[in-house]
Amino acid sequence: MTLVACTHKEPAGWSGYVEGDYVYVSSPVGGTLQSLAVRRGQAVDAGAPLFLLESGSETAAREEAAARLAGAQAQAANATKGRRPDEIAVTEAQLKQAQAEAQRASTELTRQQQLLSQGFISQSRLDDARTAVTEANQRVSELNAALRVARLPAREDERAAATASAEAARHSLKQSEWRTQQKQQAAPAKAQVADTFFRVGEWVPPGQPVLSLLPPASTKARFFVPESEIASLAVGQAVSLSCDGCPSRINARIEFIATQPEYTPPIIYSNSQRSRLVFMVEARPQGDEGAKLKPGQPIDVQRTRS
Repeated sequence: MTLVACTHKEPAGWSGYVEGDYVYVSSPVGGTLQSLAVRRGQAVDAGAPLFLLESGSETAAREEAAARLAGAQAQAANATKGRRPDEIAVTEAQLKQAQAEAQRASTELTRQQQLLSQGFISQSRLDDARTAVTEANQRVSELNAALRVARLPAREDERAAATASAEAARHSLKQSEWRTQQKQQAAPAKAQVADTFFRVGEWVPPGQPVLSLLPPASTKARFFVPESEIASLAVGQAVSLSCDGCPSRINARIEFIATQPEYTPPIIYSNSQRSRLVFMVEARPQGDEGAKLKPGQPIDVQRTRS
């Protein structure tokens, strides 16, 4: 009697290491590092203060921009109004005086006409009286027009210019406030401080990271698969990770497969050399399991059985 042993072939496995997607926190505005609120290895919550750069110049610029905005808004408001009440009152008084003068000139003209008809004055005296009446009436018309203008707001173009100046001042203030806010940075998410790159008192150039953070979900497995096995893998496929000291395997899913070999053998590939081709593959741990892994840690990767 012959016994046939049934064997089950374990899924192929690969070796790799843990990679961290670090968050490098910087300020787009340079300045002297005034305070560093965290240290390496410290756990921080989202929104926790990280560092502060000296912001005296930005604060002064913000206050200047606020003053300019107030002035521009006052000018824009003034452009919608007429002249001051006291100035209008002066024009009204001048108008009343001119109207009285016109009435007096008209009365004088009537009297001169009567005297001319009686032969007591010459024609030139009557012409002078008529001229006085004309001048007095023109003065009344002039002051009436001046009073209407005094009650009108500024011209439409002037009002538009004043409004545009106020809007420009408002945007300038926003820019100053933004620059001031950028001098202090907070944690964008819950994370661990991986490293700090500056000390208090040092100058930090614009855009230069002051520290790096490693959020719990920012670790991934990076491993290398031979060319003969790469066709059996696909993005989204489940794999499991194991490491020294890990109490259990960690579930992960493939999120990236390199399109070119990671290591290149000689230019002309032969059948014997094809086994040297390996492709880099990255897999992301599921849920919070990535917090169990540390960047640089060696791992073993295996397909998840169906």
